[in-house]
Amino acid sequence: MNLSTTPSGALALRGTGGSGFSGHQRSENTLVIRIMVVEEMGLLRSALRTVLSSEGDLEVVAEIGDRAEILSVAGRERPDVVVVNVDLTAADTRGVLTRLRERLPSVAVLALSARWTADSLRRALAAGALGLAGTDVTPAQFVRIVRSVASGHRVIDPVVAAAVLNPPPNPLTTREREILRAAAEGLPPKEIANRLYLAHGTVRNRMSAILRKTGARNRLEAIRRAQERGWL
Repeated sequence: MNLSTTPSGALALRGTGGSGFSGHQRSENTLVIRIMVVEEMGLLRSALRTVLSSEGDLEVVAEIGDRAEILSVAGRERPDVVVVNVDLTAADTRGVLTRLRERLPSVAVLALSARWTADSLRRALAAGALGLAGTDVTPAQFVRIVRSVASGHRVIDPVVAAAVLNPPPNPLTTREREILRAAAEGLPPKEIANRLYLAHGTVRNRMSAILRKTGARNRLEAIRRAQERGWL
């Protein structure tokens, strides 16, 4: 296994992927990489399609906003690369990507995320993602990474690697993490208070502090953000 860099500057682990892109013939002299884009936000999905479709050797064969459709659409369109911008901390997403790799082992998965942590990176790789990139990569870098994963190279965007190696400090106290973990189990405030031997009002006040520190609107969003950032 050799560690090198792609033309985009991303880290590439050669020999860690599948057999690589074999190519679909578009014309006598052109092999085209078939791509499926999975993105919940329509505007970003359209932007990704525009960037990819502007390249002569790339073709977007499908674009979907619901990750539940990944398996059926991929099975029908047989893409070479699936670009996914979803919450990879969610168990259902990991399960879908794992089943995709089992059913279509030749498909390369490129995972995009605005926030990467060591935990989300491990989960993405475990789910079968061949490439990892942040959503702030330039169009040129993005296209190069797509081509690299299509060729069977495992690619990690340097920005992702830096985010994992230098995570933001955890603003939550030990007690706040305990409360949020209990909330993640689905316990209501009164049960959280009983488990942690706290007053109900204390749990309520600590939850308010958690929402403020995570910038979340509710506890479900606070749980998601804390998981994404490796704070739990």
